Amino acid sequence: MNAPLRLVVAGASGRMGRMLVEAIAAADDLVLAGALDRADSPALGEDAGAAIGRPQGVAITADLDAALAGADVLIDFTRPEGTRAHLAACARHGVKAVIGTTGFSAAQKAEIAAHAERCATVLAPNMSVGVNVVLKLLDVAARALDTGYDIEVIEAHHRHKVDAPSGTALQMGEVLAAALGRRLADCAVYAREGHTGERDPSTIGFSTIRGGDIVGDHTVLFAGTGERIEISHRSGSRAGYAQGSLRAARFLATVSSGLYGMDDVLNLR
Repeated sequence: MNAPLRLVVAGASGRMGRMLVEAIAAADDLVLAGALDRADSPALGEDAGAAIGRPQGVAITADLDAALAGADVLIDFTRPEGTRAHLAACARHGVKAVIGTTGFSAAQKAEIAAHAERCATVLAPNMSVGVNVVLKLLDVAARALDTGYDIEVIEAHHRHKVDAPSGTALQMGEVLAAALGRRLADCAVYAREGHTGERDPSTIGFSTIRGGDIVGDHTVLFAGTGERIEISHRSGSRAGYAQGSLRAARFLATVSSGLYGMDDVLNLR
């Protein structure tokens, strides 16, 4: 029997971090090897499994090198600044990375690609298996509905989300634009107010909702004459993101270098 894959969770005391710790604890082929959090986190020193009632014998720490020593894969759902620092430490230790952080600039994505040349990395704005299947469906739909249909992307998240539109909504936009032979940067409309004039049929519109504890809802509307087609995904909890992340970590165990997406993990290319 192969040794369990040794995983480190960044942001271990947060909502997503706790979900990841719980999912790892329930998996027979994985083990929690480290738990990271910010230097000002009140959870430092606590057992990473205490919040879920399943102690793991791993204390939450802000010491990157200590957490990553001997690890195989880091799973990171933090913020761009933190993720960049974590990747620098991963490079020192030869640790692979699953990155679900969103809000990266083009230059920061280039940094991640450079890291992936040394240590295999999965980068995806949404780790949910269902969302990534939806992305495949959107590609098919956009190619078939390329004429006579206006496309709008509507997304909703909790009040604490700091970037908009969501990384998933933007990835949906990228998939739609590519299927239509366009560049999203040239056809995206992110805001409408006042006298906007008639809708340009070549555009892809985005609408953003923030409120309450919404985990994540995404709908793409294809509005034609006499009919509307909607392709939606709604997350009821973060469990789907956690399970997708674990699938990504297992995938990384099979490769040594390269930058991958969830379409590679799920064989959807």
